Amino acid sequence: MGACVVTGAAGFLGSHLTERLLAAGHEVVGVDAFTPFYDPRRKRRNLEAALAHPRFRLLELDLGADDPARLPDAELVFHFAAQAGVRPSWGDGFAEYARHNVLATQRLLERYAARPPRRFVYASSSSVYGDAERLPTRESDLPRPYSPYGVTKLAGEHLCLLYQRNRGLPATALRFFTVYGPRQRPDMAFHRLLEAALDGRPFEVYGDGRQSRDFTYVADAVEATLAAAERGRPGTVYNVASGQPVPLLEAVAAVGRLAGAAPRLTFAAPAAGDAPHTAADIARARAELGYAPHTPLAEGLAAQWAWQRSQRAAAAVKGVA
Repeated sequence: MGACVVTGAAGFLGSHLTERLLAAGHEVVGVDAFTPFYDPRRKRRNLEAALAHPRFRLLELDLGADDPARLPDAELVFHFAAQAGVRPSWGDGFAEYARHNVLATQRLLERYAARPPRRFVYASSSSVYGDAERLPTRESDLPRPYSPYGVTKLAGEHLCLLYQRNRGLPATALRFFTVYGPRQRPDMAFHRLLEAALDGRPFEVYGDGRQSRDFTYVADAVEATLAAAERGRPGTVYNVASGQPVPLLEAVAAVGRLAGAAPRLTFAAPAAGDAPHTAADIARARAELGYAPHTPLAEGLAAQWAWQRSQRAAAAVKGVA
């Protein structure tokens, strides 16, 4: 099998994808800048299994600044590197989003337009829909980003598709809806909620808790990514979600069942840029990619709960040592 390049390989989704590609027999070059959006030591732990694999090589590279000629030719390119998070994308923080999400994507596209891979898969986001006019939202609906982060992800998506139309780069974009599971970023809601439950402290809810999200388990997101690399139509966008939106308070109750006690909640004003509801129409991904999400929320949360508990136990052992 040919080599695969995974940008953002040390991140939440990128590290899971990397391990899945290695298990399938691919050689993988993982690219990561280890930006300080959250502790880079967490990201390096995400790569521990991959770094022990003989078919994996790590390339530490800032796509927005370093020479893209350092990137190898590849059969498949998966572009998962990005500056994540809605709330920090306002104000002066926007410069980092423009650099890591727009400029870095353009530079990566230039590198691979010259010697195209068999497929270029771009990790987009449900944030491009913003406060959607219709739920569930289809790929053909007008994107209306509700945050600067969403604007940069949509810009990256447009760049990929225009390189496909103008330069023949076989690019496909996946709009992921609220991915969760083991290794989830520490700023994301489920990670924070589970940590609060483990500590027995209150969890702060932005808004009234009635907002809903189409939560997607990480293994399902990875399977959609692999399917897009094999069967996705170049120039096409696909929603990747569970197709079953859940109110936040219902998810909180599920965590309470795992913890054995209902989490204590405090409430704050809704955060700027947070859409009240997301829900995906996944018919296109089902029909064209054969995508079929398998993991119900309760099962996925249990896996993330077990992972976060194991991380705490491992940290405690190291602290004693």
